[in-house]
Amino acid sequence: MALSDGVFAIAITLLVLDIHVPQGLDSDGFHQALGDVVPNLGAYAISFAVLAGFWRDHRAIFHRVRLVDADVIGLTVLGLGLAALLPFPTALVSEYGDESTSVVIYSAAVASLGAVHLALAAVVARRPWLHGDAQPLRNEFLYAVDLGTMVAVFLVTIPLALVVGPAAMWWWLVLVPIKVWLGRKGDAAPR
Repeated sequence: MALSDGVFAIAITLLVLDIHVPQGLDSDGFHQALGDVVPNLGAYAISFAVLAGFWRDHRAIFHRVRLVDADVIGLTVLGLGLAALLPFPTALVSEYGDESTSVVIYSAAVASLGAVHLALAAVVARRPWLHGDAQPLRNEFLYAVDLGTMVAVFLVTIPLALVVGPAAMWWWLVLVPIKVWLGRKGDAAPR
């Protein structure tokens, strides 16, 4: 858990390194530079939310794990590698958001991270000897739907970006009402 927390914290911290305004600008240059930072802030916000969600999910999965096996370790390391990689596609989207390739790379990275988390949750759920008497996730079905939906939305973005271009990023907004609805369903689920 400590390694995972550290990797997520570093990845989230690295997201902010691309956000800066050069020193020594005159008033016009300063205002221009502030305008140029807006896409970086948007990409930061999206990736911060994505990484924070995956960190929360990772902690929820491991909250019930008492033992690990080679599959759990392998999926965890793969997931951490993808989480640590996310600042790179974030920088691509913030600097080259008008390029379809940037959207495709970002979407592939997020979908891959989601798929690894989904696989990790499935492995843990199907191997009761890994969690012993620990309590199961609050609602494993809603959890799987949440992760699966995220993976699907980012996978659909890939061909969509190739057809309609960078505007395919707007497709990600479909996650907002879905996550709100799933969150309400989860809150209403019996404890």
